[in-house]
Amino acid sequence: MNILLVCGPCGLRDQLIRKFKKEGHRVCLLTGNRFKEPQKEKVFETYRFPYDSDSVRAVFESVLPAVTIFLGAYDPNFRWEEGDRASVRYTTALTNLLMAFASTGKGRFLCLSSEEVYGGNYPEDITEETPVKPESVKGLALAQGEALCTSFAQLSGKDIVTLRLQHLYGVPEKRAQCSEALTWFCLEALRGSELRADENRRFALLYELDAVEYLYSMSVCDYHRYGLYHLSSSVETNEAALARQVLAAMRDGEAAEPSVYKSTPGTRCVLSNQRFMDEFSAFVRADTAKTVVRIVEKMKACPECFLTDAERRPSFLERLFQRAGWMTKAAFPFLENLIGFVLFFLLYRYAAGSAYLGRLDVFLLYVLLFATVHGQQQAVFSSLLATIGYFIHQAAARSGIGAAVDYNTYIWIAQLFIVGLVVGYLHDRIQSLREEAADEQEYLSAQLTDIRSINESNVRVKDALTEQIINQNDSIGKIYHVTSALDQLMPEEVLFRAAAMLGELMGSRDVAIYTVNGSDYARLFSATSRKAREGGNSIRYLEYGELSEALKHGKPYINRSLDAHYPMMASAIYSEEGIQAIAMVWSLPWERMTLGQADYLVVCGRLIQNAVVHANRYLSAQESGRYLDGQEVLNQEAFQKLVDAFLQAKKDGLTECSLLEVEPGAAALAETGRAVRESLRTSDYVGVGGNGRVCALLANTGPEEAAVVQSRFEKRGFRCRMKEAT
Repeated sequence: MNILLVCGPCGLRDQLIRKFKKEGHRVCLLTGNRFKEPQKEKVFETYRFPYDSDSVRAVFESVLPAVTIFLGAYDPNFRWEEGDRASVRYTTALTNLLMAFASTGKGRFLCLSSEEVYGGNYPEDITEETPVKPESVKGLALAQGEALCTSFAQLSGKDIVTLRLQHLYGVPEKRAQCSEALTWFCLEALRGSELRADENRRFALLYELDAVEYLYSMSVCDYHRYGLYHLSSSVETNEAALARQVLAAMRDGEAAEPSVYKSTPGTRCVLSNQRFMDEFSAFVRADTAKTVVRIVEKMKACPECFLTDAERRPSFLERLFQRAGWMTKAAFPFLENLIGFVLFFLLYRYAAGSAYLGRLDVFLLYVLLFATVHGQQQAVFSSLLATIGYFIHQAAARSGIGAAVDYNTYIWIAQLFIVGLVVGYLHDRIQSLREEAADEQEYLSAQLTDIRSINESNVRVKDALTEQIINQNDSIGKIYHVTSALDQLMPEEVLFRAAAMLGELMGSRDVAIYTVNGSDYARLFSATSRKAREGGNSIRYLEYGELSEALKHGKPYINRSLDAHYPMMASAIYSEEGIQAIAMVWSLPWERMTLGQADYLVVCGRLIQNAVVHANRYLSAQESGRYLDGQEVLNQEAFQKLVDAFLQAKKDGLTECSLLEVEPGAAALAETGRAVRESLRTSDYVGVGGNGRVCALLANTGPEEAAVVQSRFEKRGFRCRMKEAT
């Protein structure tokens, strides 16, 4: 099914992608920003849009997700240190995502919250019925998000689930991922800082891989009872205990004591996971002590990823140079205005004594120029400078008092300011309109880019699905096309070719088929490679633990522990009497070891079974004409066909076989055949060769093993020799 992950880059996201891909689901990603970033785990399609973008609805319509997972409280796109700003962004993003989710129809929406919706001291484990009591901006935002999800689910009837995760931690890849108590203690210990821990602060931890398993169970379940669950280990610990574990791991097991204090009053916050565990039969796998060792070893092995100069305080000169750029940019127009004033003042003094330029108002031109170029601010500044320059010139030409009491001077000053302010206002207004037009153009361009991106994505998805439908290796048409070829084979060749066919369908070069003849033992019939024969020519499959249990209950076996002594996957081929054959796949990529692939193996086995049943029925119908009267000895024609099938399979590398010819003696042909039959295994064959002598066909037997059988015949009084063909 289609899975849509809504989050920025983090370890939890990578683990979820890996889990869903391993189980055969198609994963798409909505990153929450437009930045292109390297992805550790590849997904089917990546959409780089902000959460509040109008394109989010188009993303949902394009993906049509069966499950949408919004990381919410653990999404690195939200910088909670920004306070109210991050709270507004979170609420806006969640609202837009829920609206887009509602527009696509069916599906499930999972929103991750955290224990931060609870503040204070809780002596008992906190259940889902306990009212929230946030004490921080992040906790308040998360509580509002939970209420939004609940009300939206009630009003719209959609399947929306809120999951509260408590103290989620994992093995960090870089410094930025050390964001909670455990990994922060590890980082502080790596830096050599003293660890200060509160012994009265008690909580529970949740390992990242456990959280992934819980989220997967919630995602693929057909039904759930509630809309709110707590995901927690529910194992109480405190900061002091964590600090001791970190120091012990950092010092290779040597005990160390952190700086411990006891806050008053103490705080206890442990979420109860009983509701989730009862409904989904989950359990906690992680061992905190072992995980702490892994985190410390990771940090020690790669200290450059965690110890950086990001917290180093810049020197006075560095801060001065940083601010110098801003100061220069702000002061440049004023410096430019002062230089322009000096030039225009000199021009004014020159024009005042000229018969031709005397009536030219140079200061008015000066104000107009800077008002047109820089706007109102520089228009006012240039008007002040022009007024000062005018009084300086008038004071030199006549008395300053005369210029000050002349009403024409004030009319000229008013004219100067009015013209400068009007022109400056028009400049600022035009500039504002241009910026608005540029912003609108940028917005529309972004929308156009989004539309093109979504369209290109839809085309890629369509082409990929088209190619998948046409060239699907595990489609019903492909399976039928390959397995139907078995019906065209001779009955003796069916199981030989079934091994090669199964290898083609499963994408493996190492496939073996064992036959079971009503006992606890299975005999190797055909194998496609040397590795597939490493299981042995004869095995007691009931001693194979999980493999035998799975086969007895009619289920496929998956080697999840990657035990080299077991096949990667196995399935039985059944008949009315029970297990008739066992198909074993010895090499298979890890990502293909899924339940879907196991079911695929079962389907292939059923089709092989049909071909085997048809072959057996045909042989049963011809039984009277294939054996000597009253004997288990094949006649010459039937035995020759069987030998030809084995020799061709041997030539193709599917089996090993040896042919022994018994030299004629005093005993009759029938008596010789009966005695030879009694000395062989049930998987071997006895028949009449081309020269009328009794021959034995030893299945999956090399020359060395055939020599043992040959000596056994000689002890019973029958001389025989090895033959290559008949």
